Amino acid sequence: MPNPRIPAVSVVSPVYGCSGCLEDLVDRIALALASSGGGDFEVILVDDASPDGAWPRIVELAATRPWLRGLRLARNFGQHYAISAGIESARGDRVVVMDCDLQDVPEEIPNLLGHLGNGIEVVFAQRAERQDSVSKRLGSWLFFKLLSWMTGVAQDHTTANFGAYSRKVIDAVNAMPERERCFPLMVKWTGFRHIAVPVAHASRSAGKSGYSFKRLRKLAIGIILSYSDKPLRLVVRVGLVFAAVAFAMVALSVARYLHGDVQVAGFTSVIASIWLVGGMAIFCIGIIGLYLGRLFVDAKARPYYLLAEEIGGDGPAVPASRGPSP
Repeated sequence: MPNPRIPAVSVVSPVYGCSGCLEDLVDRIALALASSGGGDFEVILVDDASPDGAWPRIVELAATRPWLRGLRLARNFGQHYAISAGIESARGDRVVVMDCDLQDVPEEIPNLLGHLGNGIEVVFAQRAERQDSVSKRLGSWLFFKLLSWMTGVAQDHTTANFGAYSRKVIDAVNAMPERERCFPLMVKWTGFRHIAVPVAHASRSAGKSGYSFKRLRKLAIGIILSYSDKPLRLVVRVGLVFAAVAFAMVALSVARYLHGDVQVAGFTSVIASIWLVGGMAIFCIGIIGLYLGRLFVDAKARPYYLLAEEIGGDGPAVPASRGPSP
């Protein structure tokens, strides 16, 4: 059989709730890449069980665009898992990752690709003027501040998934076996040289963000438990503080006894102390329980996504699932 076409650039975009803008998205990507003279390319749309019937639209678009490929996940796994499915299928020497709602401007792709090389392996798109609501910008800022503090890895709320990545970086991320996927954090962990390039940021073209406060909280907890042991170290510090307070209270009681100043402890202070110590103990046990739960999930070694269908392209099919073997 002939060797499959190896494109110079692969553009990966997870799809959720934006079927109405997909044609505009892929055509603007194609026009931007074709006009830049960057060589052969492919566009990979990953349907993360979009509720608005995105898959039939992807199939329709792929029928008339040979450079367009579509992957359909078996169920909704989440944005970063859809990105993992896309980059593991990407064949280009350079890979661009972007959202599907056209807030990431396709015309900025040549600008990002132009900064790759000369030792630069990662180019993040920096959204200097985000076209989002105040509440979303504030939520994003708080999320990345908490993430930076907990993981010990500096995070910039003006950057996200949109960026250009060398094949070396994509191969490194694909080799990571962890089940909790966070694409920007995994890229930064590799330590390859990176820069941030200011780009235009547009208003959302279709649909609405799939990240509610509940989903952001769940994502943050999952990332913190998978990428940091800081909560466990905080538990140790809290334990040391309470031990120091307890020893101080004992020393104070002994000193008062030696001076003959003995009083019967009041009911309120006793109950308050029991509730305080008991509550902190339960909290600390809960933190440890979360880590044990994460270990239990990892021990099952289930794939972190399942591929239901693939269309388009002339290369071999991607794996039906991904994840470390038991």
